[in-house]
Amino acid sequence: MTTTIKVGALVLAATALAAGGGYWYGQRQSAAHGSVQATSTVASANDKKERKVLYYRNPMGLPDTSPTPKKDPMGMDYIPVYEGDQEPEAGSANQIKISTDKVQKLGVRVEAVSLRNLDKMVRAAGRIEPDERLTYAITPKFEGYVERLHVNATGQAVGKGQPLFEVYSPELVSAQREYAIAAQGVDALKGASEETQKGMRELAESGLTRLRNWDISDEQVKALTQSGTARRTLTFRSPVAGIVTEKKAVQGMRFMPGDALYQVTNLSSVWVIADVFEQDIGMVKTGAKATVRINAYPDKVFTGSITYVYPTLTAETRTVPVRVELTNTGGLLKPGMFAQVELPAASKGTVLTVPTSAVIDSGTRQIVLVQLKEGRFEPREVKVGARSEDRIEIIEGVQDGEMVVVAANFLIDAESNLKAAIGGLGHTGHGTQATPDGSASTKAVTGVGHQAEGTVEDIDTKSSTVTLAHGPVPSLKWPAMSMEFKVAHSGLLKELKPGALVAFEFVERDQGEWVITAARPLGKATANPHAGHN
Repeated sequence: MTTTIKVGALVLAATALAAGGGYWYGQRQSAAHGSVQATSTVASANDKKERKVLYYRNPMGLPDTSPTPKKDPMGMDYIPVYEGDQEPEAGSANQIKISTDKVQKLGVRVEAVSLRNLDKMVRAAGRIEPDERLTYAITPKFEGYVERLHVNATGQAVGKGQPLFEVYSPELVSAQREYAIAAQGVDALKGASEETQKGMRELAESGLTRLRNWDISDEQVKALTQSGTARRTLTFRSPVAGIVTEKKAVQGMRFMPGDALYQVTNLSSVWVIADVFEQDIGMVKTGAKATVRINAYPDKVFTGSITYVYPTLTAETRTVPVRVELTNTGGLLKPGMFAQVELPAASKGTVLTVPTSAVIDSGTRQIVLVQLKEGRFEPREVKVGARSEDRIEIIEGVQDGEMVVVAANFLIDAESNLKAAIGGLGHTGHGTQATPDGSASTKAVTGVGHQAEGTVEDIDTKSSTVTLAHGPVPSLKWPAMSMEFKVAHSGLLKELKPGALVAFEFVERDQGEWVITAARPLGKATANPHAGHN
């Protein structure tokens, strides 16, 4: 009996102790759970506080905001802007955000906008032509016949005063006889009255003037006066030393007054007629030195002066002729030769410039990407001016010292869909929307990145290309195949080894030109799963 009572007491004590411990443990767990719930509630409250929506912005990048959710005219939802996501700079809706490591992978390079003298060399195609002022035509002023040719070949060199041909003309013989008779009459009437002598002298002078008007030389006239006998033929001589560039005279032919029988050109000085494009003609000024190169003499450089800019434009080629005068020492320059002409352009002085590669030309406007800070870019429309070999003048849109992207512009375009950001400047296409962090995303727009896995088959470091046997690419609906890719920068080749299995991202830079922008190794491939499929 006593034993039973002791056992019962022990059971009651154990039960009470268990109940008390359970109560204590339950209370402790309840407190802990409450603490967790409180912490979670606080964290949730903090999260809600950190992600507080400030306003809603236009999904197309237009400068339009709303305090409440709404849709644009095309039915697209306005994008929420959370506290901490907004930027203090103006035009934040158009900014492009790219992570720092992605900027490095893309090979983005920036350069400061600077003030420089925009020197430019205008290049034009030209041709050698004879100096028109040194070209002479031999043209008889009377009717006659070619009696004899002294120079009978085109291209023959002649000296000044060298006989070219002899002509016979009944009209010339008659004029000589009339002058000879008048001259003899003057001598015979020396004892006559003054009036008679005056009349005879006028008759003789009239005959002499007639002969001189027919280009009879004074030497021939003097011989005629002394002999008193008319010569049957008259010799025509070269008025200048040069080359016979045209010969129409044939022995025995009849000619009429005004027929050009010979043409002699002095080639000691020649012209280069350069065809300068319309957009460059405003920078070409007379008096400037020009450099001329001829294909026939690749080791020689000829220098001349710009003497004339023609006032007419050739409509078919949209070019303006520019004349450059050259001294033709040794007769190397021959009419009809082609020439490459470099004309110095007049400088406008110090102007605001950027590298030519910094300007993205859409055809209707020009855009540059301005780096606001690391990983943040802003597309700006600019007005461009004159161009040099590697720089371009910026009339408005950027300021001196601002940093602009000069390399990997197209990759930034592919990475963040520049078309959507530029839409805020005035126009964009439907189907593009911006993400809450300010970057842009695209659906069914060319230029976005694609992902794939493949095996490296070959690497060409000289051309920065790699051949990959890749699997299907769903975003492009490509089947598995082997093809060649370019790499965005040479650093990517370190991640690509022949036989390695890699995961990579790529974009289309130009039509049919695919560029790898990122790659990471997955291991070594045991076999080519796409062998033979090309």
